[in-house]
Amino acid sequence: MADYLTQFSCSLDVGSKEHAAAALALLATMRDGDDDEPIYGLEVEIDPAHPGTLFLSDGDGFGDPEHVIAFVLRCAEAFDLKGRWGFIWSLTCSRHRLDGFGGGAQLLNLGERKSLAWTDCAHWLGAMLDPATNPTKGVVFA
Repeated sequence: MADYLTQFSCSLDVGSKEHAAAALALLATMRDGDDDEPIYGLEVEIDPAHPGTLFLSDGDGFGDPEHVIAFVLRCAEAFDLKGRWGFIWSLTCSRHRLDGFGGGAQLLNLGERKSLAWTDCAHWLGAMLDPATNPTKGVVFA
């Protein structure tokens, strides 16, 4: 049996140690399921060297990028965060599987509380291999 893992590590500057403590309380509320889907697979710690910065990780290898996005956007709203923020995740598998490896990235505009761009390796490669949907027909990437 194969284990599929989604892993990530990133940081979020929330501006102060008070905001960081409030962000942990916010995460606890989100974990209890105040939204349609409770948050799981997201570990958040306050960076001891920078008390206004949160360290976010998958914790156990079963993270969900959508949960990271939801938490970060909720923090952006609660603490009036501005600017661009993003993170990268990886998809791995404990055994050799054709669909077991990949990853992606997400770019958010914190001030506007929205996604600016995202990519997923599997979807990108599929589009590049399919001549019907490939907008760069005949282009060789080097």
